[in-house]
Amino acid sequence: MDLSSNNGTPDKAGTSATRYSQAYEGLRSLLLSGSIEPNTRLTEADLTQKFNVSRGTMRSVLVRLVQEGYVTSEVNRGVRTRSFSAEEAADILEARETLESALAGKAAERATEEDIREMRRTLEAMEDAQARGDQAEYSRGNRRFHQQVKEAAHQMTLARAYDSLLYPLVMRQYRNLSAPHPRRGSLEEHQAILLAIVTHNPEAAVAAMRHHVSSARRQLLLG
Repeated sequence: MDLSSNNGTPDKAGTSATRYSQAYEGLRSLLLSGSIEPNTRLTEADLTQKFNVSRGTMRSVLVRLVQEGYVTSEVNRGVRTRSFSAEEAADILEARETLESALAGKAAERATEEDIREMRRTLEAMEDAQARGDQAEYSRGNRRFHQQVKEAAHQMTLARAYDSLLYPLVMRQYRNLSAPHPRRGSLEEHQAILLAIVTHNPEAAVAAMRHHVSSARRQLLLG
């Protein structure tokens, strides 16, 4: 697919921006969910049908996702989902550990009562999911909790840097399918992070998040 040109028919006036935004967010979320294997070719025809947009709109979405690093585009190979070398993956995960620990520390300083209530509700749902053996629901809760910690930090510069890391794609590529899920101790680690935030202890929050993220990283198959 040549992303340098745009031969598609524009969407109707007044809807193109909305359709573009919906297609971008939808495809980005799909990529971050890990449901598409690394190095999978993405065809424009399939995507335009899936997201109900014109070819021109989808081409613009793919150009943006290439620029942001979610997918790659090469002559004669088309657009493909990202695949990371072990070295690239290790660098991204190291940056994630640093940034997310800093966000947890800020959350301990700045979290509102509403922020804390939301995190408590998420952890309760994760506890219930673990008790029922619902791995998919636990994973959704895990992603939601980390998002809530980021939001509770109320630090947009750190949040933007964190969002640019693409670490969910790395986790998807290098996850150990033979390891138990959720990982042993995962829930308790989340509880320790929340306790540090609730007690407004930034140092404890940084340490708890760093331990949690590094423990998850050690379970990956990075060689």
